[in-house]
Amino acid sequence: MNDSPAALARCFALACALLGGAAQAAPEALRFLTWADYLDEALAVEFERETGVRIEFSYFESDDARDEILAESDGRGFDLVLVNGLLLEDYAMRGWLAPVEPARIPNLRHLEARWRSAFPASERYAVPYFWGTLGIGFRRDLAGTEFRSWGDFFRPAERLRGRITLLKSNRDVLGMALKSLGYSANATDRERAREAGRLLGAQRPFVRSYEYVSLGPDSALVTGEVWAALMYSGDALMVREHNEHIAYVVPDEGGNLWVDYLATLQSSPRKDLAAQFIDFLNRPTIAARNAEYVYYATPNLAAREHLPSGYFEDPVIFPPPDVLARSEVYRPLPPRTQRTFNMIYGELVN
Repeated sequence: MNDSPAALARCFALACALLGGAAQAAPEALRFLTWADYLDEALAVEFERETGVRIEFSYFESDDARDEILAESDGRGFDLVLVNGLLLEDYAMRGWLAPVEPARIPNLRHLEARWRSAFPASERYAVPYFWGTLGIGFRRDLAGTEFRSWGDFFRPAERLRGRITLLKSNRDVLGMALKSLGYSANATDRERAREAGRLLGAQRPFVRSYEYVSLGPDSALVTGEVWAALMYSGDALMVREHNEHIAYVVPDEGGNLWVDYLATLQSSPRKDLAAQFIDFLNRPTIAARNAEYVYYATPNLAAREHLPSGYFEDPVIFPPPDVLARSEVYRPLPPRTQRTFNMIYGELVN
């Protein structure tokens, strides 16, 4: 073995080269903060195989949880975030979001203009991903009612005691309680919010939990532990795969009409990769495959020719015009009203 300084230097240089090559060989990661079960994992694998870029997922369990994650880091730590339209303007004002660069996302041309501009700041800072409704998922064979009205849910029959779940979102819970009382989900009068709070307080003995139901075969809605749940349209269809008795309805008063968006974080050093992934997801064939996986309505018009007719005929995915007319897009609440919502919801769950 040659121990000369020159030989040692050559060995050191070779080691550095090998380590450098190994580092270069490691796939770059795109960090994505999103809901669980909201992307066909096969598509993530396909993107990695095509580009060498790994998608590193982090999941939140509620809108409030996502807000806390981003607030704690001042919008840092991720490249891409899934955010609902209501919060886009707030996120943009905080400086968390990078503007969309259409030249980097050619497949934007396939997206329906209605959803691109549905919220303040949405067209400038985000790309629509899916849209749908908020309503009631229920066990038709157990619940004993079809939940035609929100009153059937918030003023439940005695047999539903301990059989209802809501979710971790004061806006959704209070908003639908307001609609049950005949008010807008965007009502700003704090006395109306307190009235909704009293309604929710009376419902409390019937509520099993304020946690969102899981979507797999062990879901409480599948096993029959829960008979009715406040939930999103596509999730009801996903969990119905495991039990044919699960149904979904938007009550007569209407529900929430929501749009989810993909947005790039301003702090991301990988904005080009984020744009590349968004463009990949909006290829018509890819968008169609993803839509079939999550059971939500795609805003991608060109994807529709790649989807089966049953997708468009399902009223849960594409609600009829009268349901859409009765449903509301959330609008920002005044700070005092939002504090009232926070207080009411906190008293419910604590």
